[in-house]
Amino acid sequence: FTRRWSTRYNNTPSILSGTFSQISSHQNHLTKYSTMKLAILSVTISAACAFAPSTPAFTGSALRMSEPETETAPTAVVTAPAASGEAVAAVAVEEVAALGPTLNGWTPDAALPCYGLPGAIAPLGFFDPLGFSKDAELGAVKRLREAEIMHGRVAMMATLGYIIGESTPTITYGMDIHHTIANNQIPEIPGTVLFPFFLAINISEAIRASTGWVEPGLGPLFTLRETYYPGDIRFDPLGLKPKGAVEFDNMQTKELNNGRLAMIAAAGFCAQEQINGQGILENLGF
Repeated sequence: FTRRWSTRYNNTPSILSGTFSQISSHQNHLTKYSTMKLAILSVTISAACAFAPSTPAFTGSALRMSEPETETAPTAVVTAPAASGEAVAAVAVEEVAALGPTLNGWTPDAALPCYGLPGAIAPLGFFDPLGFSKDAELGAVKRLREAEIMHGRVAMMATLGYIIGESTPTITYGMDIHHTIANNQIPEIPGTVLFPFFLAINISEAIRASTGWVEPGLGPLFTLRETYYPGDIRFDPLGLKPKGAVEFDNMQTKELNNGRLAMIAAAGFCAQEQINGQGILENLGF
């Protein structure tokens, strides 16, 4: 019994030592596991922070970005002139260009009479005593200019027609110089001559209408195309149309002035012949 008890007593320290080593090993394992969980949690929190606002400044920036555009617009208007004068000029150019495209060097400008169309010369300058173009829109002003320049062209041809038809041989009267006044010649002209004459007029007017006017049903009636310059029907067989804007403006002004004079002259020819029944050259003593 003594020997058996002594053997057990001597083995007790080894048993206790093994137990304590197991407990120590388990504690080390728990410590490592806790450290791993803490590391994973730290990494998770740091990753979440990357998607969350970290400072109040960022929140304020987000609020400013969400403000309505009407509140930020005055700031842009105030700071634009301070930047440079070129920015203001660019805005002015955009406003002018918004009225219509540039055609033959002419850009519509609402600040100028008739939006800057040529034709105002000294000594009268811009002359509109009846106010036809006053407060008129761009489309209406272009239509008035179209009427003026086309009537001027017809009047220039009519002025020559009065003189040539009364004093030179023509296809209507053969080689004889017929002295019937021009006002009375149309009833004497045969239909075989009048028909091709009026047919040519109809064809030329149809071409002009399709070139410059908006088709009925595709827009308001009596409206010129936005890309059409009044009177420019693209008929220039002799190549007289200038390429530069200044040169075109000068030639357009000359054509307008000659047309205005021709309209007055044609009206005077008609009235004079109705008064005394004599031809134009006869009234001049020829």
